[in-house]
Formats: sequence, structure tokens, C-alpha cells
Amino acid sequence: MYLLGIDLGTSSIKVAIVDVATQQNIATAQYPEEETAIKSLQSGWAEQSPNDWWHNVQQAILKLNATGLFDPKQIKAIGIAYQMHGLIVVDKNQQVLRDSIIWCDSRAVDLGNKAFDAIGEEKSLKHLLNSPGNFTASKLAWVKQNEPEIYSRIDKMMLPGDFIAMKLTGEITTSISALSEGIFWDFEQHEISEDVTKYYGIDSSLIPTLRPLFSEHGHLKADVADLLGLTKGIPVAYKSGDQPNNALSLNVLKPGEVAATAGTSGVIYGVSDDLTYDKQSRVNTFAHVTYSEDKKHTGVLLCINGTGSMYRWAKNNFAPQATYSELNKLAAKAPIGSNGLKVLPFGNGAERMLNNKYTGAQLLGIDLNTHNQSDIFRAVQEGIAFSFRYGLDIMRENGMTPKVIRAGKANLFLSDVFAQTFVDVTGIPVELYENDGSVGAALGAGIGAGIFKNAEEAFTKHEAIKTLTPQYSESYEPIYQDWKKILEKQLAIG
Repeated sequence: MYLLGIDLGTSSIKVAIVDVATQQNIATAQYPEEETAIKSLQSGWAEQSPNDWWHNVQQAILKLNATGLFDPKQIKAIGIAYQMHGLIVVDKNQQVLRDSIIWCDSRAVDLGNKAFDAIGEEKSLKHLLNSPGNFTASKLAWVKQNEPEIYSRIDKMMLPGDFIAMKLTGEITTSISALSEGIFWDFEQHEISEDVTKYYGIDSSLIPTLRPLFSEHGHLKADVADLLGLTKGIPVAYKSGDQPNNALSLNVLKPGEVAATAGTSGVIYGVSDDLTYDKQSRVNTFAHVTYSEDKKHTGVLLCINGTGSMYRWAKNNFAPQATYSELNKLAAKAPIGSNGLKVLPFGNGAERMLNNKYTGAQLLGIDLNTHNQSDIFRAVQEGIAFSFRYGLDIMRENGMTPKVIRAGKANLFLSDVFAQTFVDVTGIPVELYENDGSVGAALGAGIGAGIFKNAEEAFTKHEAIKTLTPQYSESYEPIYQDWKKILEKQLAIG
């Protein structure tokens, strides 16, 4: 018996097959091989085509089936993880009306700020646990204000995972966790926020049917099953934003547990049993996958837009022919501190932890007689690690004090330089696991379909492959403080 997990990322689609008996990943595939482009029609805008996502999902599953490592007919449930905060709008025929405004798009910042003031800062934070900010509700309001003809044709608005589930099943559903990440959920009233919908003039009928996150969100259509070699009627039993799903995949389910990821964006995600919020909305609180009316488990999320995206930019412009593994080896040749070279990695849209300011990415202190590729790539990794420390200190201000952080051995955590720098500059040990968002989505499907009795049963074979402890914290602290002064100067200028 198998489970299929789909991870709709910004860069590509990843899919995985998990064997229920062993809880192990037995086959994976990615499509496309190259990174999917982000359309930026204006500065600060970021869009992708939902129809391209669907095409890529199909191709990834067919590629997965072609491995011959499993019988696709033995897949019993499907789970979906997805890039958070995106907006998809469809008409009554389930046809996409425009490209998705994705997570790192900044166009709705001003609208969100005005909503925050109009609703009232204290009321927004108490009920929404966030400012409406640059999230999905504000993006929908932007469409209403700037594209009224499109808005008038909307039958349903969705987050990215809801769209893929719709294409698989023909049904459109959502969950409390999804609505909370879109800033549609009132945690105090335990219902869709009237404050947000009334202020923006959004008809609540545009919001999909609400179902539990771990539940059946529709059943695979016959034509899709035939196309993909799967069994008609199997359930889509789990949908989650990528960061709550990453936490699930790392078995971060209980209050006090913390996960980190460093892909296109960087995230620290801690589980709390308090309806906590940051007064400046620099970190954000959403309903975790285990959230219920009885157990209000929330995920406190620090997001940094410019992490893997910064590393990709550096690769493309300074060593386009090199692999990331080769770049990591280059970075290891440079000393701690990169010979004085410093990087601010904030070049991928407005950063929430910087109060929605946009400094642009910066490479500072270049000495033309000293610095080389090794210094550049180490400085990029150190700058990204420093941005995590900056954000973690904000989380500490809000009562999140992790004793250990769990992370998947993937993306930037594949680099020994980055992983050790992260540990040294934060002062917190990191446990590394063989995990993947698509594997987490598959296990989530097993929970949602009742194949596993509960989340704990789905992770009985979950073990760390490596633990990193601080080694060079004393060396890094003054370097970090210098970096922080540069950042704060840039924020003051901005």
C-alpha cells in the first residue's frame, strides 16, 4: 500500500511515493528539471501560471510512475503541500481567470496596511494574529480594485494547493489552516473574519467549502486517474502550506517544537499553544496542521524571502556552470567572515520581518585585490544565516525559545558551511533529517485517509541522521553584530 505526496514549490513540482508499512520514501521525481520562472511584470510583482503548475504535476507523476519502483494502482491516498499565500481565481467552469499572484509579490502591501489601520491594530492582532499585510486576502482585494472585470467573474478564490486538488477531484475545498494563512480566519470567533471580508468588500461565497485539514477533500476523477495511471476515486486527504507541512514532515507537531527550512525562501516555524502574535507583524502566526477548536495549536512563522533565491542569483551571475555542490566546496575554502565581505540577501520582495521594507540584496565591502569566488559564496551563505539569526531574535522577543531546531538535509542545509554557520550564529543545535515536503504530504495523506490512526503513528520510524552543535559562536558573534549594524543603517535610510 502506497501514498502519493505532491509538493507544489516555487521552483518545481516534487512528488514522492511512501510505503505505508515502512513509512519510507521509495521513489521521487521532480518536474521540470530547471527552475520554474517567476513572472515580474512590474518591480515587486511575482506571478506564476496555475495551469503550468497542473501540467508540471501531471508530468512529475508520470515521471514517478516510470521509475517502475511501485505499482501506481496501489496508491491509496494523495496529499498536497504548496507554496503559501498565493491567490488563484477561477470562474464557475473552474477556468483560471489570471495568473497566480504568489507569496513573494509585494503589490498589496499598501492595501494591507490600510486594512490594518481601518480594522484597528489591536483588534487585527487579537483576532487575526497578524496584520492583513501582503497576504491572500489583500491580493484578492487588489484584483477587486485594479481588475474589476476579472473580479466580477470569480466564482471561487483558492490557495495553490486547493487548485491542484480541484484539478484532481473537481471539488474546491479549503481548511482553517489555509484560511488563516490567507488572513481570512478570526481566531477569537472561530469563523471567517467579517472584519476582513467587510472592509475589503469580499463576498464570503468566493471562499471554498471548509473541511478539516486531515480529511477527504475530494476523490480522483476517472479521466485524471486514467491519464495518470492511478485508481479512480482515491481521496485527496491532506492539503497544507509548505511550512506547516515541512513541520509535519519533521514531526514538529507539539508546542515548543521548531522546524527550519532554507529553500527558495527561508523559514523558522515553531509550534505554540497560545494565540500569540508579534505587535509589528514581523513574524506571523497561522493555524498549524494540528489546530482545532479544542487544541489551538498555532505555527509561529518567520519567513525570509531572499535565501535560496539569493544563492541562485549568485550562482547564475558568478558561476553559472557550477553545480551547487561545487559552490558549497568553494565556500568552504574561505575563512569565517569571508575576508570582510558581507551580503544582505533581501532582494526578493518586501520582507515582513523588516516591517515590509525592501532594501534590495547587497554585496558589500568588495576588495578587488582580495576577494574571489570562495569569499563571495561563503559571504552569501553567511548573510543568509545572519538573516535567520535576526529573525530568530524577533521570535525570541515573542516567547519562542527553541532548545533544538529540526531541519531536512536539503537545499542550503546540504552545505556544511551554511549548516554550521546557522548553528553557530543562532547558538542552537540543529537535528538534520532525511525529509522532503512531498514525503510529508504523502504521510499527511495517510493520516487524513485514516490509514494511520494519528500523526504520531505516521512517524514511528523518524530518526535524525546528524546533529550539529555550536563550535564557532564566539568567532561569529562580532561578525554578526557588524552585519546587523549595516542592515539597520539600510533600514533607517529606507
